[in-house]
Amino acid sequence: MKVSSSAALATLTVPVQGIDTDPLLQLVVKLASPLQLTVNKPKKASLSLELISGAKLSQRNAIIRCLCGMGLHNALDGSPHYLLGGHSASVHSSPAHSMAIASISSWMSVADHAETESSLEPLLQQVNAHLETRAFLTPSANMTAADIDMTVLLLKKSPAEISSYPNIHRWISAVSASLAEHGINIPGDFAASSNALSPPAFFYGTEEIQIPKKQQAPEGKAAEPGEGGAAPSGKQTQKQQQSKKQQPKKKDQQQQQQVATFDVSALDIRVGKILKVWPHPDAEKLFCEEIDVGEDAPRQIASGLRPFYSQEELNERRVIVLCNLKKRNLVGFPSHGMVMCASNADHTQVECMEPPPNAQIGERVEFEGISGDPEPENKVAKKKIFESLSPDLKTNADGVCVWKGAMSKTSDGPIKASKGMPDAHVA
Repeated sequence: MKVSSSAALATLTVPVQGIDTDPLLQLVVKLASPLQLTVNKPKKASLSLELISGAKLSQRNAIIRCLCGMGLHNALDGSPHYLLGGHSASVHSSPAHSMAIASISSWMSVADHAETESSLEPLLQQVNAHLETRAFLTPSANMTAADIDMTVLLLKKSPAEISSYPNIHRWISAVSASLAEHGINIPGDFAASSNALSPPAFFYGTEEIQIPKKQQAPEGKAAEPGEGGAAPSGKQTQKQQQSKKQQPKKKDQQQQQQVATFDVSALDIRVGKILKVWPHPDAEKLFCEEIDVGEDAPRQIASGLRPFYSQEELNERRVIVLCNLKKRNLVGFPSHGMVMCASNADHTQVECMEPPPNAQIGERVEFEGISGDPEPENKVAKKKIFESLSPDLKTNADGVCVWKGAMSKTSDGPIKASKGMPDAHVA
């Protein structure tokens, strides 16, 4: 089936079966003006987006962010929808807007990767804690693409557990009700009460933009007034209330101090060379690679680079690899590390970071004025070290990788984006 239009900006090709199982994509197609977007729905085809400029995208999340943002001139990121939180139009004017877009992208990736996880219990705990002082996942007064993807994930994978997490339940009620207004059904048996109150708006524009940390287990439950004897005096009650108010502040201060103790030297970033590369058999956006990073054997790493590079372009390519990440399965492939790339805000342009020509394979990338040994993989994962350092890992105006302005360095000079992409996020 083909939906024809005189679209001026983009053409989306999406298989019928693909859109029927993707509520976020359904919403984007419904909201997009036919004067801006042509939608082709063949029975058999791969998801793709072609812009009027000739640029083509095939990675689902990149397509969504492009259509919600600059791809359709921000038509889906302004009143009344704000699918990118209202940040897309101002992404180049403020680091806060750039970080908000990066946060949306991160949550969408979390939803994507969690599809293959056997248990979502740790994620449910993190999301519930994250939503304790927020109406939505990212700084926005409305649901964003990230909220929709995460809602769909949790309803598909853990519908029975949602009622045990009050913040998640309130948030999913709001998201599912908004989708229902557009005639979009969500998976599972969850149904928000029609009499439920609107969710409280905790968006003040000053929230931290990051993947939430695990909530610490309470040391013990305080006794209720009247338990174990006479009711406490007014002074005792007042002191207890003041103590409860101060506890979250102390916890926040402790977490901030803990994060502040890490700098970019905690990351084991090395010069590598791709020895072998092949398409992932079950994931259209992933390449599987064997990469020499100076160890006894090559590392196997999966990278989402198929929308941006051909197999021939990556074979024998010198790259930069983040090595102290825990091994994890990406759609069944054991991936141990990350090929570092520069990308623009909506992730429609990606360039591999490259070492200078005479840098040695396995050589560690350092940063001027910063020294220290890398942290072990388990600590990097547990303390979310990369997530806390990543927002400051960027390219400067010359495409050189910097962290908080400190220049990257090897024995032969700094590392750079392959085509010199300036002012880009590096991850």
